[in-house]
Amino acid sequence: MTLLEIINLRKSYAAPDGSRGEIIDLPYFSLREGEQLAMEGASGSGKTTLLHLIAGILTPDSGRILIAGEEMTALGEAGRDRLRAQTVGYVFQTFNLLQGYTALENVTLGQMFGRGADENRARELLARVGLRDRLNYRPRQLSVGQQQRVAVARALANRPNLVLADEPTGNLDRLSARESLSLIREVCREHGAALLLVSHDQEVLSQFDQVVRLDEINRAGFADKENEELIAARTSAHIH
Repeated sequence: MTLLEIINLRKSYAAPDGSRGEIIDLPYFSLREGEQLAMEGASGSGKTTLLHLIAGILTPDSGRILIAGEEMTALGEAGRDRLRAQTVGYVFQTFNLLQGYTALENVTLGQMFGRGADENRARELLARVGLRDRLNYRPRQLSVGQQQRVAVARALANRPNLVLADEPTGNLDRLSARESLSLIREVCREHGAALLLVSHDQEVLSQFDQVVRLDEINRAGFADKENEELIAARTSAHIH
């Protein structure tokens, strides 16, 4: 069955000179339950913007996004937050961990936006990603790879139907990247979650049977990296 459906989605940004530039113009895209798909795109091609739109962190100029039969784009901010917490897990490229909290607290705090804190599940997931002995470590006390594993555990803590991963191996060395990617895919399979991963890394993309090129389905073409980063920065306050 179809889990994610995108119809006539459009998003533009305001340029410094007052003009508007289109970053997303996507006529149609869908993802089935349990499907694992990689989306290829160069830096600045609109990948992060698309994932933020799917997650309801950004709102589109027009178009529809349906997740598990519920229309994200028809909801207000509180409704989008609820739907995201209940159905979407997001592995951010920069992790977005709360620096003043431990690994365990980062995961349980993430759960509170969904079905409620479940410390046993949080501990189970952190053990599953190899951090059983790092539960009380804060992000600055963890390696980059370990921080990424906390982010994976947090993304899966609410048993999401859909996991979004934005360049999840971009900050890791090759060995850690392979291990992290295998972990994300394996845990998604175990929990029956669909996975949409975006990357420009050919080694990452080569591990997927299904790869879609964003520039082939996005009629807006190649977006400007600086403007996409600006859009992402403007929405950072809504991520937690």
